[in-house]
Amino acid sequence: FGGYTRCIKWRFGCGRNWHFFLLIFCLIHMVTGHIRYSIPEEMKKGSLIGNVAQDLGLNLKRLRLGRARIVTGDSIQYTELQTDKGILVVKERIDREQLCGDTTPCSFSFEVILENPMELHQITVEITDINDHSPTFKRKSINFEISEIASAGARFSLTSAEDPDVGVNGLREYFLTENDNFVLKQNSNADGKKYAEMVLQKLLDRETNPNLSLKLIAVDGGTPQRSGTVNIDITVLDANDNAPVFNQSVYKATVMENSPRDTYVTTVNASDADFGSNSIVTYYFSDLNSGLNDVFIINEKTGVISITGSIDYEKNKKYELRIEAKDQGGLTDSSKVIIEVTDVNDNAPIISVMSFTSPVSEDSPPGTTIGIINVKDLDSGDNGQVNCRIEQNAPFKIKSNLRNYYTLVTDTVLDRESVSEYNITVVATDAGIPPLSTKRTFHLKVSDVNDNAPVFSQSVYNTFIIENNSPGISVLTLGAKDPDENQNARISYILEKTNIGGAPVSEYVSVNAESGIVHAVRSFDYEQIKQLVFIVKAQDGGSPPLSNNVTVKLIVQDQNDNPPQVLYPVQTGGSLVAEMVPRSADVGYLVTKVVAVDVDSGQNAWLSYKLQKATDRALFEVGLQNGEIRTIRQVTDKDAVKQRLTVIVEDNGQPSRSATVIVNVAVADSFPEVLSDPVSEDSPPGTTIGIINVKDLDSGDNGQVNCRIEQNAPFKIKSNLRNYYTLVTDTVLDRESVSEYNITVVATDAGIPPLSTKRTFHLKVSDVNDNAPVFSQSVYSAFITENNSPGVSLLTVGAEDPDENQNARISYILEKTNIGGAPVSEYVSVNAESGVVYAVHSFDYEQIKQLVFVVKAQDGGSPPLSSNVTVTIMIQDQNDNPPQVLYPVQTGGSLVAEMVPRSADVGYLVTKVVAVDVDSGQNAWLSYKLQKATDRALFEVGLQNGEIRTIRQVTDKDAVKQRLTVIVEDNGQPSRSATVVVNVAVADSFPEVLSEFTELTHDKEYNDNLTFYLVLALAVVSFLFITCLVVIISVKIYRWRQSRILYHSNLPVIPYYPPRYSDTLGTGTLPHVYNYEVCRTTDSRKSDVKYMQPMSQSLVSVDGAGDIVPQVDKQLSGNFSQMSTLVTQLTIYLVPRFR
Repeated sequence: FGGYTRCIKWRFGCGRNWHFFLLIFCLIHMVTGHIRYSIPEEMKKGSLIGNVAQDLGLNLKRLRLGRARIVTGDSIQYTELQTDKGILVVKERIDREQLCGDTTPCSFSFEVILENPMELHQITVEITDINDHSPTFKRKSINFEISEIASAGARFSLTSAEDPDVGVNGLREYFLTENDNFVLKQNSNADGKKYAEMVLQKLLDRETNPNLSLKLIAVDGGTPQRSGTVNIDITVLDANDNAPVFNQSVYKATVMENSPRDTYVTTVNASDADFGSNSIVTYYFSDLNSGLNDVFIINEKTGVISITGSIDYEKNKKYELRIEAKDQGGLTDSSKVIIEVTDVNDNAPIISVMSFTSPVSEDSPPGTTIGIINVKDLDSGDNGQVNCRIEQNAPFKIKSNLRNYYTLVTDTVLDRESVSEYNITVVATDAGIPPLSTKRTFHLKVSDVNDNAPVFSQSVYNTFIIENNSPGISVLTLGAKDPDENQNARISYILEKTNIGGAPVSEYVSVNAESGIVHAVRSFDYEQIKQLVFIVKAQDGGSPPLSNNVTVKLIVQDQNDNPPQVLYPVQTGGSLVAEMVPRSADVGYLVTKVVAVDVDSGQNAWLSYKLQKATDRALFEVGLQNGEIRTIRQVTDKDAVKQRLTVIVEDNGQPSRSATVIVNVAVADSFPEVLSDPVSEDSPPGTTIGIINVKDLDSGDNGQVNCRIEQNAPFKIKSNLRNYYTLVTDTVLDRESVSEYNITVVATDAGIPPLSTKRTFHLKVSDVNDNAPVFSQSVYSAFITENNSPGVSLLTVGAEDPDENQNARISYILEKTNIGGAPVSEYVSVNAESGVVYAVHSFDYEQIKQLVFVVKAQDGGSPPLSSNVTVTIMIQDQNDNPPQVLYPVQTGGSLVAEMVPRSADVGYLVTKVVAVDVDSGQNAWLSYKLQKATDRALFEVGLQNGEIRTIRQVTDKDAVKQRLTVIVEDNGQPSRSATVVVNVAVADSFPEVLSEFTELTHDKEYNDNLTFYLVLALAVVSFLFITCLVVIISVKIYRWRQSRILYHSNLPVIPYYPPRYSDTLGTGTLPHVYNYEVCRTTDSRKSDVKYMQPMSQSLVSVDGAGDIVPQVDKQLSGNFSQMSTLVTQLTIYLVPRFR
């Protein structure tokens, strides 16, 4: 059944027809078993395997009728069933090694099928092995190279032989041909395969037998026995048993320093008695870490040593090289090569600056050391001998003090103004051949000494200015030069104090301290002052300062600003007739002479006279140069009595100015015919202004004439003589109300009908200076920002005068007052004509905030009238001052500014930064910010109050030393700021602070003056303390003596206990306040001075006591307590500073 199952699998695997398979399945119960045959391999075709019919018990007919056949799944059918004989024969060659390989036993199976009925029989044929293969080696020969020094017992594996036969026919053993050196050792693997090893039994000797030839024979166990051979060729390798040997133990060579690369030095040689590669010698440096490989190189084959690096005698004067010779087997020999280096002059001297001072003061005496240099030459012998000199011609020399050290000193007196800088070239040259040299240039600056006073470019300055100039105008620029530099050459121009016409020169001119520009402080009047001579000092900024003076002559040039003034005829009201010309006057009759003057000078004062208007121009003429009025024809009766001549007097200025004068001429032989015109407004009532003659040719009543003034006017007419009437003023005249009158006189006769005649007189009222100027404002105010430019216009004052001509010409005058001890003219000036107020110099709000002065407006009348007005100049602040920190005081030496205990909580007040700004308004609004801090997370600064507080709990991890940088900034535009450094110690005790803050990097050079005053203060306070102590002790003794008297007198004793005094002088900047208490009583037998414990700054309660002790005693006790507190505080503050 098992065989049948196999058949099913095999049938299915071979892919037979399924119906045939089904038939076999249906007849499965007919299978009776299977047959097993065993045959050797390689049987010939047709050889009998077995009688199947007999073995299966079948007759030949059944085989034939049942169509018996073989079914196999292999591609090759090795057997054939002969149904006619019923035997199974070999059909194909059967090779067991091909069929099964190493598998044993080797067999194959197939089935015999019969039909009608179906029968299935399994037949298995086992193939047995025959010795048909000899052992074979895959290699034709085996080659070995074995050193002659190989030790006995050395194993050499041999290639295994292969025999495809199995069993006894397989490989059985190996044989090695006989020899004196090797034996064969056979081994088996775990799978039973055999292998052989060749073991060295006797040492080889290359010199005796350099080559060996052996054979390895492999035999199997078959019959007949088969074998295979392989040749073993052994080459005996030479052993390195001879070391190289140098022909010299020490080699010596000489080389010049700075020899070029690949320069030959020497050759080393070693020989080796070995053969072949063992006799090949290589050379190398034995010490690879010495750095000599960077200098020398050796040819490993030839032994030639050459230079590969830099040879410097100054670094190495001799080289010792260890050379090793090594053969291929690793045997070595060593030798030494000594190379001497010959020095050459290849190093220039080296100049090193030990000290050099630049700049050097120009007043340094000759021989002043300005530098120390060190000169070295690394060469030796003469090559290292150095000589130093200064290359160029300069006022210096070089001296040798010590070996290789030279001092550079001044040779003559220096003058910075001649040469301000020197390039001093020091040349160091050695004595080598050729010599080498080094140059080193020292740039020396000569610092300035204030040894030159400023020098003006001119010995005397002359300049001209036209009168009536604007105040603040630049007159000239003074220039002085100071050949010094920096502060010593910073020139300030100072106006020397002198008086001009009784007034300080500063009321006339000012000098800009920086630019030397001379400004006119006020407007000049040539008619008052024609020349200003003053001195200006140019002073440098040196210490002490040097100065030089120069004389400045300011010549005021005349301007045609004054019209001619008519002296005659005098122009006053009330005069009826100026001049009278008789009717008998002939040609050239001198009527009068106009006399005029001009206060100007030069051609501005040359006057010419012209007749501008005249009642009868054909009657009079005026002399052009002399002003004489003469008749130019015979006077006749037809000429009018009243002749009005207007003469113009003109000067020769550009533009010219003129004045007119009215000359009233009466052509008459007697006075009644004269009429005056104009009339002065100050004429009293009743002043005669005209005389008229009225005639009527009729007679009787018709010839009686009555005169009257037609209109309502302040005049009246009076009859003095027959037919003559006088026209007089009736009231006081006022030109400012009515300046002209047309007076119509009506003469009417007594006839019937009456006849009348009208005559109109044009009367002008001449001005009298009866009105003072009046300002448009009662008070003038103006604003100016500080730091203004000198000469800037501040405001304009204006006044009006209702008078006319000269009486209405207003001049503005600055009233003399003092502001801050200085005349007001040093601050402001007023243009006399325009009333413009100018600033004389730049104002500083922090010095003066307001200017109040008086300006007078004065007219040109005679006498002049004037009025005053107050002018207020408000100086506005400009943000030109940075904040100033008052506390903490930034002085060196204070180790600890503030202490913060480690127990300080959030919001603990550390200190308060106090600052002020001298500016005003928002320019003085200060804000505080923390700019830098050691720990920004620990402190904050109040923006408005500057209080520094903690913003978290202080811990032990916080550093003791805390440095805060607080910036104080104002609110100006642009803002200005100041910084203050606050040192804070986070500690609970003072010694802890000292240990940390001694490392603060502050200036160790304390201010000597401050130290002196502090020591002085300490001494004074100590003296006062000791004095008070002596006084108190004296009083105590006196009291004690008094108490003894009282004690012996049995009087009652009332004790007195003075109160405890709290600190009155503590500033709060020290951690504690120390107080002393002096306790004394009237009945005490001794005095007690008690040192109290530190008390807080809060108020201490006082115990009441009696008033028996005199007031002076209590005052002494209080003073003693306060002084003790002050001494204690000063001591605590000074101890850190003087440590």
